[in-house]
Amino acid sequence: MSEAALIGLGSNLADPQRQLSIAVLGLARLGVVVGRSSLYQSTPLGGPPGQPDYLNAVVALLPTCSEPEQLLAGLLALEREQGRVRCQPSAARTIDLDLLCWGSRVVVSETLLLPHPRMMQRAFVLAPLCELCPAWRHPVSGVSACASLAGLTEQGWVKTDLPWLT
Repeated sequence: MSEAALIGLGSNLADPQRQLSIAVLGLARLGVVVGRSSLYQSTPLGGPPGQPDYLNAVVALLPTCSEPEQLLAGLLALEREQGRVRCQPSAARTIDLDLLCWGSRVVVSETLLLPHPRMMQRAFVLAPLCELCPAWRHPVSGVSACASLAGLTEQGWVKTDLPWLT
């Protein structure tokens, strides 16, 4: 999966298990889904109080486009299709699709930073990433996702037994 794009998925509204499954169907329109983690439950990190827990996952995708900005545009379009409304940072959402990385590419532009700038501090990203790609290392720092996850003891997450609906 060295040239795969890794996409972080999250939802805590409108039947999150269904939302993540619908998102995978949408991702298949942007390329070939070559792997997906289990579903993980996590407590909200930041944002307004009182939000429901999230379901999270990571999907590996071989995109049909060649540019990361094109893939990002496709992800944002899928979010809109699933009713994502961006009203305030870290608010509850039907779906969140984050382009975490694409192979070893490093991108710094006005619209995109790759690898995702906060992925190594988020257990809800690292736990499913470690399941899907246990040997993954950050292309700039060289730090493994699993080593970073081991240092994040205060963020609540658990691997669920929930199945993908697709």
